[in-house]
Amino acid sequence: MTMAESNPTVVPATGPVPPSSTAAIASAPGAETAAEPRYFNRELQWLEFNDRVLYQSEDDRNPLLERVRFLAIHASNLDEFFMKRVGALHRQIAAGVDVVAYEGVSPQKLLADIRAKIIPVTASKADIFRKLVRPALEAAGIELLRYDKLTDAERAEVDHWYSRNVFPILTPLAVDPGHRFPFISNLSVSLGIMLRRPGESERLFARVKVPEAAPSWYQIPGTKRFVSIVDIIEHNLDDLFPGMEIVNVLPFRVTRNADVEGGDDDAEDLLEQIQAQLRERRFAPVVRLQIGRKPPKRLLKFLSQAMEIHPEDIYETKGLIDYTSLHVIANLDLPQLKYSSWTPVTPPRLRDPDQSIFSVIREGDLLVHHPYESFDDSVERFIEEAAADPQVLCIKMALYRTSGDSPFVHELIRAAESGKQVAVLVELRARFDEARNIEWARKLEDAGVHVAYGVVGLKTHTKIALVIRQEGDRLRAYAHLGTGNYHSRTARLYEDLGLFTCDGAICEDVIDLFNYITGRSRHVEYEKLLVAPHTMKRQILGLIEREIKVQQSLGTGRIIAKMNQLQDREVIDKLYEASAAGVKVDLIVRGFCTLRPGVRGMSENIRLMSIIGRFLEHSRIFWFSAGHDDPLKGDFFIGSADWMYRNLHTRVEAVCPIQDPVARARMWQILQIGMYDQRQCWDCAADGSYTLRRPPAAEAGGPDGAAAATATTATTAAASNHAAGTHQRLMDLTLEAARSYMLDADSDA
Repeated sequence: MTMAESNPTVVPATGPVPPSSTAAIASAPGAETAAEPRYFNRELQWLEFNDRVLYQSEDDRNPLLERVRFLAIHASNLDEFFMKRVGALHRQIAAGVDVVAYEGVSPQKLLADIRAKIIPVTASKADIFRKLVRPALEAAGIELLRYDKLTDAERAEVDHWYSRNVFPILTPLAVDPGHRFPFISNLSVSLGIMLRRPGESERLFARVKVPEAAPSWYQIPGTKRFVSIVDIIEHNLDDLFPGMEIVNVLPFRVTRNADVEGGDDDAEDLLEQIQAQLRERRFAPVVRLQIGRKPPKRLLKFLSQAMEIHPEDIYETKGLIDYTSLHVIANLDLPQLKYSSWTPVTPPRLRDPDQSIFSVIREGDLLVHHPYESFDDSVERFIEEAAADPQVLCIKMALYRTSGDSPFVHELIRAAESGKQVAVLVELRARFDEARNIEWARKLEDAGVHVAYGVVGLKTHTKIALVIRQEGDRLRAYAHLGTGNYHSRTARLYEDLGLFTCDGAICEDVIDLFNYITGRSRHVEYEKLLVAPHTMKRQILGLIEREIKVQQSLGTGRIIAKMNQLQDREVIDKLYEASAAGVKVDLIVRGFCTLRPGVRGMSENIRLMSIIGRFLEHSRIFWFSAGHDDPLKGDFFIGSADWMYRNLHTRVEAVCPIQDPVARARMWQILQIGMYDQRQCWDCAADGSYTLRRPPAAEAGGPDGAAAATATTATTAAASNHAAGTHQRLMDLTLEAARSYMLDADSDA
C-alpha cells in the first residue's frame, strides 16, 4: 500500500513578522535534561497565546475597530487568567504548597515568571494603543480625549451631562476611625483620593467607585469625540468634596481570586453549594491591583495595606487602567471600520421550511459548520420542531452555557407544558456563568422540567441533545452532538461543528450517556462514542498506538488534530512516541499547548500551529489515517473535549465518529485549509515561540497578503478536492465560507 498522503509542506514565511517572545519551558523532574525539557509550562504558554491575541490589535490588515476590540479581548482574557490561574497559585501558597503539580517549581517562582512575562506585554499594549491604534482612530475621525483637551463648550456639555447622569449615583466613602475601608468589588475601577482640610496637615483617604451604570466613554453629542468617565469624575471631584483640598488622586482597578474552594462534591444540594461559592468569590482575596504610572507613594501604600496587596501583585501602566472599556468604541456603528458583515446561510438540506428536520436527518447524517451555516436554522430549529411536534415524546439536553435570551429554555418549557417529558442537565459549575445557570435551572424546574445538576465530582461539558419520536409502531431517536455550547449569540461568533444523526448505535450511546448524567447509571462502555472520564483517553491513546503500528508496517502513519488546548501528558508522551516511530503529526491548537514540537529524537515529526482570527477556532476535529491511502477513509471524530487532563479525567465529555462520506469530505477540507493558512496561522518553534506566517509573495512585490492568501487557499482547496474525488459540488459552500473567514479582515475579500 502506498502512503496515504505526503506530509504537506507549508511554504516558509517571508517578509516582516511580528516579534515573538520565547515561552519558558517546564521540566518534569527526572524526565529530561534542563537543555531539552519535554513540556512547556501551561501558564506561560497561555500568556503566549494571549500575546497572539494582542498582535491582532497591532496588525493593520484587520479593520480598525476590530483592532480596538482585540485590545479589549486581550484585557478580558488576562482578567480571567488572574482570577483563575494566578488565583489558584495564590491559594496554593496559602495552603503551604511547595511545588506546583507537574511543573517542578514553587508557586512563588511561577508567579515571578508570570509577572516577568506580563510587565513588558503591558508596556507593549500601552504603546500599541498610544502609538498605533489611537492615531489611527484620530485619522478616521474618532478621538479619545483627555478632559483637559476639551474645548470650553465641550467641557460645559460634559459637566452638564455629568451633573445630571453621574453625580447623583456617586457615593464617596471616607476612611477614618469611624469608617472602615470599603469593600472593593472585583474588576471595578475606583478613584483613591487623599484629602485634607484647609490649614491642616492630616491627610484623609476617600474612595469613589466608578459606577458600572455609566458609560465608560462619554460621546460628545454630534461628534465622534469621546472622553473617559474616569477622567470626567476625576476633574469634578470638588463637587463631591466641597471645602476640602484634594492632595492626590489614584485611579485603580482590583482583580479578585475566583479559584475558591470547590466545597463538598457530595453536598446534598449542589445549588446551595454553588451559591455559597459565588458569595465566597465576591469577597475573595485581591490578586492584582492595576494603577497608573508614578502613583503617589503614600496613597499607594495606604491602598496596599488596606487590601493586603504585595508589591509583586501591583501592575503599573502608562495606558488605560481598564482596556475592556474599549468595547464601547469597538461597538460604534461604523461598518466601514469593521469586518464585513457575515450572514450565516441555511444549510442546503434544510432550506425547505415545509420539510421536517426529522425527515432530513432520516435521509442521512447532517453536519453543520457554524457560524458559516446558521445555528438558528439548524440547532434551534431542531429543538423548536421537537417542542411543537405532537409525535415527539421526549427531549433531553445538556446545557453548559446558554445565552441570556436563550430560545432553548423557552422551547423546553413549552415542550414540558404541552405534556412532553423533558430532562435537562444544567451545569451549575460552568465558570463565571454559575449565576445565569442557576436562574435557568429554577425557571425550568418551575415549568415542570426534570432538571439535573450533573454527576458528583465531575463537570458536565459535553454538548448533546436527544429527541425521542413516535413513528408508527416504533420509537426513533434523533441526536445532536456538537463542539460548541447551546448559546445562540456565541454560535454566531465561534467556529464550531455539529452533527445531526438518527444512527441507531450513536443514539443508543447518547441515551446511555444521558442516563449516566441524569440518573445513577454505572454504564461505562459505549459502542461508538468516546466518553470521558470512562473510555475516551484509553481510546485516544489506542488510536495513536494504531498509527504507530501503521507506520511500522506501511510507513503511512498520520494524525491531524484540531482543538483549543493540549496539555495531558500521557497523550503528549504517546504523540512523542508516535513521532519517534515516524508518524507525521499535525496539531492545530488555538490556545495553549504544552507539547514541545520539532525536537530531534522526540518530536521532530510533530508540527504545531495556532490560528487566531475573527471567529474563535472552537471546533475539535480528530483524524487518524488508519492506514488508508484515501484520507476520507480514515477515522474522523468531533466533540467537546480538548486533550486536557481535565477533559479526559474530571469532565463528562463525548466525542463522536463521523461516518457520512460527505461530512468527512467537509471536515478534511476544514483541516487542510487550517494547515495551509497563510493569513492567520502561527507556527510554534521548539523553544515555544510562535511566528506568524506570511504569504510568500508579500515581500517580493507580488500580490499583497490577502491576495496571496486567496491564491494559496484556492490552490490548497483544489488539491484537497482532487483527493476527495467526486465531493467537489458538496464542498463549495464550506470553501466559500472558509475563504470569507480567512480573509475577513480585508475590504476587497
